[in-house]
Formats: sequence, structure tokens, C-alpha cells
Amino acid sequence: MFTKKNKLAIFDLDGTLFDTRNINFKAYQQALSYFNIDLNYEYYCKECNGRKYNSFLPQLCGFNDDRIEKIHNLKKQFYPNFLKYAVKNEALFDIIDGLKNDYYIALVTTASKKNTEEILNYFHLHVFDLIITQENVKKPKPDPEGFLLAKNHFQIDEKHVIIFEDSSVGIEAAKKVTSHVYVVKGYS
Repeated sequence: MFTKKNKLAIFDLDGTLFDTRNINFKAYQQALSYFNIDLNYEYYCKECNGRKYNSFLPQLCGFNDDRIEKIHNLKKQFYPNFLKYAVKNEALFDIIDGLKNDYYIALVTTASKKNTEEILNYFHLHVFDLIITQENVKKPKPDPEGFLLAKNHFQIDEKHVIIFEDSSVGIEAAKKVTSHVYVVKGYS
């Protein structure tokens, strides 16, 4: 028998559920090499990590045309080659396991659907009732659109929504949806 839940827990992917800096850095580095653009790890972590590709690639590359999409598509293609560098946040997945009987569990990420599915499949993680990726939103974080889509999908009142985030833009978006925002450190 199906029981409707009245609580929702939303989780971010990169920097929250996983440390994916090395995966994304290596995939972007390889993609950018096709355009003779070097990418430094420290620069990537400070200026690019946690942001949507079309907000940092134009500045990094010095152009803003169809090459940005080509770079992003190459990055998505190379991403699975580096999945072994991901670090799973075991404690947070333990929390998900403890919440799943009382809460709907949603994933809201600025990552692509392709790369999201690849990392979840790599770790054999099929724990989410709903997954919202960059393809599902028009406005990325700090806009709350992704979180609102999840909240509205399950028709949960904001006082029963908790969000786990790591980035400043994600936290800003989460605070526009609920006052129950938990900041994850050490995975970004």
C-alpha cells in the first residue's frame, strides 16, 4: 500500500553528495585541450566549480559562441572516464537511508542529466524519488527554480522541506524555498 509522505529532503550533487572536483576538472581540462586552452586546478576550484558551464566558460575561453556548447558536450563525453576520482559522502548517504521512510528524497543539481546518471550508476545509487538536472530548469542556482520544482512536484509545504547544499549559489537558492538549509562542508 502506498503511503503519501508529507516531508521532502533535497540534496545537491556536486560538493554535497560527492566531491567531484577532480572528475569535472579532468573532464573540462581534456575538453578544453581541443581548443588549446589550459585549465589550472586551483583556478577551476575557485572560479568554476559549482557554477553552470555557460557562466564560467565564456570568461575562461575568451569567447561566447557555439564553441562553448562544443566544450561542454566534450566534457560530458569525457566525464565517465574519470568517475574513479569521485569521493562519496558516506555520512550523507547514511542520513538519506535514515530519512527515506518519512521523507521523499530528491536530487537537484546543475549537472547534466547524462553525468548525473553516470555517477549514480557508477556507485549503484538509486535512492531518489525525483532527479532534477540542468535540463529541467531555465534558471540555474542561485535561482530557486530547481528546488521549487521538487517542492511543487510532491506538493510539500516549505516548513516540511529540508535542503542539503554546499555552494554559495545553492545555499542562496535553498534559502528562498525553506529556512531548513543544511550546509555540507568538505566535499567541494
